[in-house]
Amino acid sequence: MERNPERDRIEVAIRKDQRWIRWGPYLSDRQWGTVREDYSADGDAWSYFPFEMARLRAYRWGEDGILGICDNHQRLCIAPAFWNERDEIIKERLYGLGGHEGNHAEDVKEYWWHLDAVPSHAYLKALYRYPHAAFPYAQLREENARRGRAGREFELIDTGVFNGDAYFDITVEYAKRAPDDILVRYTATNRGAVAAPLQLIPQLWFRNEWSWRAGTPRPSVRDASPDASVLAVEHATLGKRWIFTDGGAAEILFTENDTDFERAFGVASPSPFVKSGIDRAVRTNDRTGINPARTGSKAALVYRWTIEPGATHTVRLRMSDDPRAGGIDGRFDATFDEREREADAFYADLAAKLDPEAALIQRRAFAGLIWTKQFYNYVVRDWLDGDPSTPTPPAQRKHGRNANWRHLYNDDVLSMPDGWEYPWYASWDLAFHVIPFGLIDPKFAKDQLVRLTREWYMHPNGQLPAYEWAFDDVNPPVHAWAALRLYKIEAKRSGGAGDYRFLERVFQKLLMNFTWWVNRKDVAGKNVFQGGFLGLDNIGAFDRSARLPEGATLAQSDGTSWMGVYALNMLAIAVELAKTEEIYEDVAEKFFEHFLIIADAMNSQRDDDRGLWDPEDEFYYDQLFLPDGERIAVQVRSIVGILPIFAVEPIPAGALEQLPRLKARVEWVLSNRPELAENVARMDIGGMRERRLMAIVNPDRLRRILRRVFDENEFLSPHGIRMLSRYHRDHPYVLRVGGTEFRCDYEPAESTSGLFGGNSNWRGPVWMPLNYLLIEALQKFHYYLGDAYTVEFPTGSGVMMTLWEISLELQRRLVAIFRRGADGRRPFNGDNATLQSDPHWRDQISFHEYFHAETGEGLGASHQTGWTALVAKMIQQLGDYGGPFHPQVAADFEVLAET
Repeated sequence: MERNPERDRIEVAIRKDQRWIRWGPYLSDRQWGTVREDYSADGDAWSYFPFEMARLRAYRWGEDGILGICDNHQRLCIAPAFWNERDEIIKERLYGLGGHEGNHAEDVKEYWWHLDAVPSHAYLKALYRYPHAAFPYAQLREENARRGRAGREFELIDTGVFNGDAYFDITVEYAKRAPDDILVRYTATNRGAVAAPLQLIPQLWFRNEWSWRAGTPRPSVRDASPDASVLAVEHATLGKRWIFTDGGAAEILFTENDTDFERAFGVASPSPFVKSGIDRAVRTNDRTGINPARTGSKAALVYRWTIEPGATHTVRLRMSDDPRAGGIDGRFDATFDEREREADAFYADLAAKLDPEAALIQRRAFAGLIWTKQFYNYVVRDWLDGDPSTPTPPAQRKHGRNANWRHLYNDDVLSMPDGWEYPWYASWDLAFHVIPFGLIDPKFAKDQLVRLTREWYMHPNGQLPAYEWAFDDVNPPVHAWAALRLYKIEAKRSGGAGDYRFLERVFQKLLMNFTWWVNRKDVAGKNVFQGGFLGLDNIGAFDRSARLPEGATLAQSDGTSWMGVYALNMLAIAVELAKTEEIYEDVAEKFFEHFLIIADAMNSQRDDDRGLWDPEDEFYYDQLFLPDGERIAVQVRSIVGILPIFAVEPIPAGALEQLPRLKARVEWVLSNRPELAENVARMDIGGMRERRLMAIVNPDRLRRILRRVFDENEFLSPHGIRMLSRYHRDHPYVLRVGGTEFRCDYEPAESTSGLFGGNSNWRGPVWMPLNYLLIEALQKFHYYLGDAYTVEFPTGSGVMMTLWEISLELQRRLVAIFRRGADGRRPFNGDNATLQSDPHWRDQISFHEYFHAETGEGLGASHQTGWTALVAKMIQQLGDYGGPFHPQVAADFEVLAET
């Protein structure tokens, strides 16, 4: 593989020869309204620290800003702010509705896009769109409250503030000349027809660490030149830095990143120099919050312009650890050009087989992944107990949220699901993030999985932390799958062997997690599992994360299927490790037999121990067990019933010959425990190229399930697979237990249910992660069944296709959500004419949390690039195996299966 500068930077960063990744896009989009900033008695984080307080109160655990950067421990932050001379506050952070204000829970109300990025962060580019008119804070809040849960969300573009192109496009760019020599370029363009005022305000500030622990040194930024063109920055652990300016600022303001007690709480502040001082100075010329000594822990450079229609103004800054760096020199803009060319070269091999549209979508997905790497700081013990120099938190907290996770110590850069709506890591989301990261930065991807299993993350009992709102919640155990996939992706990309030590390291810890699942989530001891909502945010008839009706227990098709997937992936990892260390053969035997037991528990039709398969409806359903012994099949046709397909692993011919002890055990079980083998795809029947198959679902049952999955009146959407069958649109599922009615309706867009905080959004929309797992499962089945096994697609069409061909077709449908079609429309943009046709809007791509099952419109978090970035991996496979959008069966299924 031809070398290029960005790959070289990644390699030296891995060796730690140079700290290219010390500075990155690690500044959160939102810190207010988070659990870690909540010190209330009732745990209402949105009310305890609302948006209105963000400009007044110093944060305890992190910082936020608009498209900013910081170091890897978020000591020093740099980000732009703006004022159009009409807003009631300067625009320092992205606005959105809190969980109690949005008609579908939290919801950001801004427009920005991640345009480009490379893993070393040597080049970062993004776009923020800022209206000329006053930002309609009150209108957005009031209209969404009026609409209620049944109404569409009222977005910023719906207010009319962008009519007539009356806005500024502000391009934010960062380029590194060296690991600690960073160039900053902010460019503002007036898209409107009339001249408009803009104040562009680059800010640099230190995260407040000194207010919470006595003796912590206060860092400083101060003037360091007679003409105020250089600022000196000093921090006890970060050291010294110098900020070189372009000399164009009208003024430089200095204050402290401290709480404004007077305006926040109505009591006197210890010092007049407070966090809100810059806002007041810019808008009202109130200088009481500005330090005339021109020093502080926060500074702002104020650029004031009136920008003519179509005109552009630019701010150039440079931060260096060398006071002799030379400032804004003649190579400044050329460095940005050079870094952009290097980014092109870095992505060139991935884009080699892609058409321009596919390449654009993929690169934007990678950019979003990199931009949503954020610093996350949350030490649960200190959060529960309170800091020495602050008031003691309410006693209720000692037994409330996250009280069982006192060991948890988060002080890392992590991949977030989304920078604003989900500015905290979620363990099952992260498992999907590492798949596209594996194409561009496998070292970072591996580190993320390893970190989740470290002692200061994983609970001593083996549970992985879910997310900050409830670390105790149970997420699907997909981390063994992610580790194995990442191992194989890296092996393919490098043209060599995978990272054996990484795989072994993760496997050792996941053994503990697997045991936790078996001990804690198999209540009846019958290998049928429970586990709360399992990431599917109450897709069923009742709240699975709360107490079930009448003291019932729920045997979950998804919980048990996930454990089948888990056992198979642990088996596959053990087999891989056993090729080098034979001791792992014993562990492989354990997971082989455990998988057979789980599969038998799901499929058994024995009268005394029936599984979860409904032979009449030919689908898998959850089973509700009431205290009086009654058993109720919860006949909701959802992804829950499709999940058993995911538990599949083809075994290459001859693989067992390399592991004689495992081979002997397999043969013994098949001969002596036939009751375990009869309800699972048989290991003794050869498939294509004499491969063997381990799967919960046998080929006949697979065909029966897929008949429903590929029915356009049930699961198959033009945009992928729905999470709930459209059958329930006309036939809602209703369950009555103990005088209470529980109901499940098909909802192709946002949920109208109040379950799970109003976020029960799995009852119909298309979600990337489970579509991706289904596609992979179909390919694995094809690897065994071959071209002779065909299925009607769509059901009723008369068209028969192989599972491989169907897997490509599903990927095309998912990728097409983002592609501009022949009509010029991108489905994710919905029915908004401006988003679909305006040249300044139509090619800005957002990777939403999920998608409307009927239209493909993007819904939920608008920048959830994390798991939706799986589209980048899909694009890569379409390019590698079938051309971007032309059906073609790959000839080399060995490559497919191994990668």
